[in-house]
Amino acid sequence: MWVADNWKDYEVIDTSKGEKLERWGKYILLRPDPQVLWDTPKTNPAWKKLNAHYHRSKKGGGEWEFFDLPEQWCIHYKELTFHLKPFSFKHTGLFPEQAANWDWFSDLIQNAGRPIKVLNLFAYTGGATCAAAKAGASVTHVDASKGMVTWAKENAQASGLSDAPIRWIVDDCVKFVEREIRRGNHYDAIIMDPPSYGRGPKGEIWKIEEKIHPFIALCQQLLNDEPLFFLINSYTTGLAPAVLSYMLSTEIISKHGGIVKSDEIGLPVSDNGLILPCGAAGRWQNI
Repeated sequence: MWVADNWKDYEVIDTSKGEKLERWGKYILLRPDPQVLWDTPKTNPAWKKLNAHYHRSKKGGGEWEFFDLPEQWCIHYKELTFHLKPFSFKHTGLFPEQAANWDWFSDLIQNAGRPIKVLNLFAYTGGATCAAAKAGASVTHVDASKGMVTWAKENAQASGLSDAPIRWIVDDCVKFVEREIRRGNHYDAIIMDPPSYGRGPKGEIWKIEEKIHPFIALCQQLLNDEPLFFLINSYTTGLAPAVLSYMLSTEIISKHGGIVKSDEIGLPVSDNGLILPCGAAGRWQNI
């Protein structure tokens, strides 16, 4: 498993009975987590010092209960700064486990010895965009949500990347890639974090099990002659790491060689030493 264990401003303190107790900077949040199937004693005093608690409804969804939490606050990862705020369906605007991927591709970008152009698809609030730009890449950031792109710009500015070569695009990712192919544009690296289910700005339906393999095949057409890496992240339980490996091998290795590795990604749990699974990632890189 690839573990995001370099955080100082974030930690999973404890886990029990379908919930994870987290520290985001100086604030303690309790949120549901479907992977936490165990029921262990809640001995850490932080369980009783919550700043916010997201209660999941039996009918689906849920709602926040706030005790003492600002509308927005910041945390840092190495040289990056991220704005956080609680919003619908338990999220805060950042997935800390992704730092395991940020470290991996930042290393590749810094050691490439040439300018690197990165395409970040389904780019959300820009964690990967900021990490790639900080490592020295020029980045095209694409997300269908105008609000998420605005948030990502704020994160870039907070991270000292206001003047970095980042192109901000609000668009359906599939349609954007199709247009880039027609334009004859190419990239050294592609990052994608597709949702399990979603809709584009004009109601386009995305179901990952149906769309992901054809989309990888489409995206590989944007890779240049000597690409650096291709990263897929997935929170969909049906897409095991081996499935990600197979799709990347089929579409990328057959044309560019290189190697593929896929694994679960996770976060360390401070109180018990467990690693909390947080999805899977597939990584192709040139060699």
